[in-house]
Amino acid sequence: MNTERLMQIIRAPIISEKATLVGDKHRQVVFEVMADATKAEIKAAVELLFKEQKVEVSAVNVVNMKGKPKRHGRFEGHRRDVKKAYVSLKGQGDINFVEGVA
Repeated sequence: MNTERLMQIIRAPIISEKATLVGDKHRQVVFEVMADATKAEIKAAVELLFKEQKVEVSAVNVVNMKGKPKRHGRFEGHRRDVKKAYVSLKGQGDINFVEGVA
């Protein structure tokens, strides 16, 4: 797979109450990913980005979330659609998002 594409697949980690509960209970990490990313690409991207931490991925589950309709006064619109990836980790590996930050 193309290394440049793999570096762009993961947009951001999702840190919410639900993501924290899933991480503690099932050893999963939640990421926002590109809309056209496949499970194999997501797995390769996570292992590439976190190879210093020796992370191995056992499974990837994907959820497409449609944007909610919103109003601001008389103007209607909607939030953008988001694709989330629930990444299950293998063994004792763990992803530390704060490592390397000064």
